[in-house]
Amino acid sequence: MSMLNAVLGDEAISLGAIDSGLFACYGYPGTPSTEIMEFLIEQFKNIGKPIARWCVNEKTALEGALGVSFAGKRSLVTMKHVGLNVAADPLINSALLGINGGVVIAVADDPGMYSSQNEQDSRFYADFAMLPCFEPRNQQQAYDMTREAFELSEKYHLPVIIRIVTRLSHARSTIKRAPPETAAVKERVRDTTEWLLLPEFSRRNYRSLIEKNTALQEWSRTHYSNKLETEEYDSSFVVITAGLGGNYYEENLAEILENGYTRPGRLHIGVYPIPVDSINKLCANAKKLLIIEEGQPLIENKIRGILPSSIEINGKLNGKLPRVGELDPDNVRSALGLHPVQNMPAALNIKIPVRAPQLCKACPHEDSYKAINIALAIYDTGKRSVLSDIGCYSLGAFPPYSAIESIVCMGASVSMARGAAEAGIEASVAVIGDSTFLHSGITAIIDAVSSNTAMTVIILDNSSVAMTGCQETVLPSSKLKLLLLGLGVEDNHIVELESSSKNISFNSERLGAEISYRGISVVIFRRECIESLRMRHKK
Repeated sequence: MSMLNAVLGDEAISLGAIDSGLFACYGYPGTPSTEIMEFLIEQFKNIGKPIARWCVNEKTALEGALGVSFAGKRSLVTMKHVGLNVAADPLINSALLGINGGVVIAVADDPGMYSSQNEQDSRFYADFAMLPCFEPRNQQQAYDMTREAFELSEKYHLPVIIRIVTRLSHARSTIKRAPPETAAVKERVRDTTEWLLLPEFSRRNYRSLIEKNTALQEWSRTHYSNKLETEEYDSSFVVITAGLGGNYYEENLAEILENGYTRPGRLHIGVYPIPVDSINKLCANAKKLLIIEEGQPLIENKIRGILPSSIEINGKLNGKLPRVGELDPDNVRSALGLHPVQNMPAALNIKIPVRAPQLCKACPHEDSYKAINIALAIYDTGKRSVLSDIGCYSLGAFPPYSAIESIVCMGASVSMARGAAEAGIEASVAVIGDSTFLHSGITAIIDAVSSNTAMTVIILDNSSVAMTGCQETVLPSSKLKLLLLGLGVEDNHIVELESSSKNISFNSERLGAEISYRGISVVIFRRECIESLRMRHKK
């Protein structure tokens, strides 16, 4: 084994995949998962393997990985938790396929919503799809479990999910790398009935999936990371931990023992499906149970249907641990019955002023929003709507712009603008970035074209996926108009404008003309992201 300098949790997954003989990785940028692919892209630049490519969205990324598996090679897919929603269609169906080359799906959840529009837990998708799931608690486990995930995928012919969270994705630690392997290239799939999800074959494959889950229960029960501690422990008060919850529990354990308490019986869960037999054994004589899991109460919900009602179950559902935000050693302390840590000295208890989120200085979106506000100023508030999307232009919701009124999910701006227009909004405007348009806006604009809805789509084209590190947009800016023409938008209602302070008056006038047009129009505000430009010049 070789010891590596401190790596991010994301990078540990990348290294685990490389050392497993990875052939290809596909994904879509999304904090906190982005660094997995960034690391692999650098690897590809240096030695020409593995293939590492950004895709227009998470659905196409997972489908590309399934194609690699069909051909007999190993693939990795990367995304953040909301991206798994986009990939849910192929994800759920892939559980019924006869996976050939191993497929591992690395998903980064964001408890506390540091860079996300919602807080959700990807373990629910694994449970729903009946797929095995790994939940590493440190960088070494992230590396080791990635390697094991490829083996497991090929053993059971299933995709495997690795679920990590922000705190692990972006923290560093040294890891030990095991000798790399050259994954055996399998023949491409011959028995295509395992890949043809026609009802006759799907019914058979679903029965097979149920049988696999029986075997996976036994695998989970005996897995080293699902560690059961019951001998010479308190059997009346027991604890179940999962993922980073295990770290926070252990950080407080010494104080529990110092206070004269008996060490609680404990089960730590690192792989799923949930080891039901181990839970029953842990709780056989329990009167009180505490469940410490990062994210949503998946284990707690499941356990309430497994254990007798006489056992007091504490966790997120009864308020012993917070439902919102991250766990940490302090909120776990109170759930364990420990006193709060003494407050820091008054001299150090400094209130830091809040800095409102804002666009970068000289960001092209500043000039775009100024033009948008001028163009819409002639409309009463009730007769206009500006529906936006996911990206750094979301910051247009704050002063001094206060220009947008909704942020829901990737591509929703275009579909919502169509609905608002058809509900009677006179000036219905969608604001969407170039990468987000390619991700989920194309199908929405086809809907609007089909009905020639009176609405205007504004594409803020800064030639990069700026919010997640300035990755290059999959389709060059020069081809956006050709794409729109192919989708059916009329040539004379596709307007391309340079977003700059000198053009604000002209741009607002042109935009205003398109907003007043009683049909579908698209206005492209174009200027490269300032951070992307700086990075390019630095290189």
